[in-house]
Amino acid sequence: MGLTISSIFDRIFGKKQMRILMVGLDAAGKTTILYKLKLGEIVTTIPTIGFNVETVEYKNISFTVWDVGGQDKIRPLWRHYFQNTQGLIFVVDSNDRERVAESAEELTKMLNEDELKDAVLLVFANKQDLPNALSVSELTDKLGLQSLRSKTRRLMPTLFCKDLEPLRR
Repeated sequence: MGLTISSIFDRIFGKKQMRILMVGLDAAGKTTILYKLKLGEIVTTIPTIGFNVETVEYKNISFTVWDVGGQDKIRPLWRHYFQNTQGLIFVVDSNDRERVAESAEELTKMLNEDELKDAVLLVFANKQDLPNALSVSELTDKLGLQSLRSKTRRLMPTLFCKDLEPLRR
């Protein structure tokens, strides 16, 4: 009896689980963002070959974040992480003007995947503090995000992960 009431209480008031897939081109800052969210500080990272997975707790939600490497040879493997993904974080290096079209192409591919059609999308415009970074409005245009505006699609400017406080809102 006590176990049953406890499990019902946990279902109503307990922690909710959410599976998040974090992708983007190589060197966009995915792993740095992941560990800033997890540890609250910037850590030195190396290029991700494969994936990193961490659980990030926030309020009553436990996010399992899968950070998958972004090198061009690894990108075809992204699809193996799509199943049961509830949230998609796409990280763009705002300072990498030469590859913004490549980012747009990869994002479009992701958004056309049936397994991700119900996933909430959050686009991180990372490295906004760098002097040559594209503005949020420029990235919105170049990534074709105007047509995606909805409650499930949002562009989040980030300052090289120094200030992820907007995420906490």
